[in-house]
Amino acid sequence: MTCAYIIADVTVTNAEQMAAYRVWSTQAMQEFGVEVLVRGGAIEVLEGEWSPTRIVVLKFPSIAAARTYYDSATYTHARQVREGAGVMRMVVVEGI
Repeated sequence: MTCAYIIADVTVTNAEQMAAYRVWSTQAMQEFGVEVLVRGGAIEVLEGEWSPTRIVVLKFPSIAAARTYYDSATYTHARQVREGAGVMRMVVVEGI
């Protein structure tokens, strides 16, 4: 069975603004029944030059479901609230 994951590498530069984003992104996750696998937590780099400070991994039943969440009105508002609060690197990837 295939599924999809949104993986985000977040660098926060404005903690207060990012906290407001988390309120809206949490609401969007609840609206779409998103399974949160990782949202922050300790990070240990095992290989390479990557030095993330905050990782988020969300599970969806399909890439289409992940896009529906990402393009939703609630998450669009969350992204607008987040604008300027940090650097977001985000991908969606098909998984198992």
